[in-house]
Amino acid sequence: MPESTAAQLASTPQEKFALLKNNLQEVLNPEIIEEVLNKNERPLRIYWGTATTGKPHCGYFVPMLKIAEFLAAGCEVKILLADVHGFLDNLKAPIELVEERVKYYRFAITEALKAVNVDISRLVFVTGSDYQTTGEKGAKYFMDLLRLSTSVSGHDASKAGSEVVKQVESPPLSSQIYPLMQALDEEYLEVDAQFGGVDQRKIFTLAVEALPRIGFQKRAHLMNPLIPGLQEGGKMSSSDPDSKIDLIDPPDAVKRKLKKAFCPPKQVEGNGVLSFVEYVLLPASALKNNGTPKFVVQRRDAEPLTYANIEDMRKDYAADVLQPQALKPAVTDALLEILTPLRAKFESDAEWQAIEQRAYPPPPAPEKKKKKEKNLGSRFPGAKGGAAAAAPAVEAKPDGQVVGEGAQEVSVGKSTEEAMEKLSVQDGKGA
Repeated sequence: MPESTAAQLASTPQEKFALLKNNLQEVLNPEIIEEVLNKNERPLRIYWGTATTGKPHCGYFVPMLKIAEFLAAGCEVKILLADVHGFLDNLKAPIELVEERVKYYRFAITEALKAVNVDISRLVFVTGSDYQTTGEKGAKYFMDLLRLSTSVSGHDASKAGSEVVKQVESPPLSSQIYPLMQALDEEYLEVDAQFGGVDQRKIFTLAVEALPRIGFQKRAHLMNPLIPGLQEGGKMSSSDPDSKIDLIDPPDAVKRKLKKAFCPPKQVEGNGVLSFVEYVLLPASALKNNGTPKFVVQRRDAEPLTYANIEDMRKDYAADVLQPQALKPAVTDALLEILTPLRAKFESDAEWQAIEQRAYPPPPAPEKKKKKEKNLGSRFPGAKGGAAAAAPAVEAKPDGQVVGEGAQEVSVGKSTEEAMEKLSVQDGKGA
């Protein structure tokens, strides 16, 4: 709902707390939030973090619409562009690409918030490496990270990150550092609460238990539910292009993905299309309609169906009054209404386009077959493996990782100095 309308509805501490909890799945330590609201001495401080890995997709509208309600309740909101976290998560954000991906995320998130009518004037963007790796603050952060590591077992750290960090057979040690840093960020961002998906619950619990062990206060945690992906089973994920719709997908791609989305008749549970209406399209419509949600489904041989809440929609879908062949086009039209200005902004902004190409370089074109060359040995000038040999090729994947012969070097840097430079925004080039 528009901030002015929401603010009018949330003027008392109780009303503000109700707005903060709206559409959330769970809140840990709500008394911390209530105490700040009841004292009314300063705004409640909340942060939401996102690792700058694969391209942001339409599932990001769920936290963004919630952020709109935080702002409406008078909160101070920080968005953490967690570049170091992306690097730690099995090298999803290689050092060579970290800086460009931070820029891309800032562009994408800013324009997505504008697309759903969120006033971003009171939002603060923070890049993780600003305080995690840079200068005196970075040194203090590292020392506190070491202190925190002495109070958390490897087992507990692995368990905390199990639903967030990419799971592999032999996980790197960085997967245990990731949740410790996410906990420590609460102290360094000076917030009362952290907001995130319910998949981060184990990290939030770790933060509550571990931070007091090194002298820091525990925080509250607000969790939104996860939207099912567009394919059967699983959530929207950057690693599965067909499970999600990118914020800058062209209209034909949006239509194609929704047309083949998993949406069986009468099945409500696990239906990603219905969930998208519940957590994105209905709340987004409220921002445009003076706080009143409205979703219209046109039907070929009957009167349109108009919904103001998901409960009525679920009942109609289970009863086969609302059918997939009517629901999918309605969702497509409503989503395109949101994405069209965002896509137009991308197509008109040469800087954003250039950043997108650098942050997510397209895979190399397949090489043409070459004639078999005679093996002349390795002593002649330009021989394979000599000083003139080309650098190993790498390829960027949809989830942000790079693969190929030179992937390790690209991901971690050639030296400590290079890594620190890539993960530093002292020169002002960061977000």
